[in-house]
Amino acid sequence: MPWQQRIVAEHPWALLRGLIHSDGCRITNWTTRTVGGQIKRYEYPRYFFTNTSADIVHIFTDTLDAVGVQWKVTQRPSRAVDVSVARRASVALMDEHIGPKY
Repeated sequence: MPWQQRIVAEHPWALLRGLIHSDGCRITNWTTRTVGGQIKRYEYPRYFFTNTSADIVHIFTDTLDAVGVQWKVTQRPSRAVDVSVARRASVALMDEHIGPKY
């Protein structure tokens, strides 16, 4: 509906914050790499959003696009969709606007 689209356009970060706080999380992900023959562990922050509603996922990803956040999507066997934000600049942008989940 146009009035809903107008509100989202005026307050995209409030929508994203609410969706992350209800159906998402910010975690510390990790991976290992071999550097100079040594296995090193690297940690990095990442956001996830999971929902089974295609409409809600679409609203979420459209809003991420609107504010300049890069994301990836993964389909789960349960029909849920995971949206991941892992690029350093995008995570920093999310950190600036989302805040901790209480």
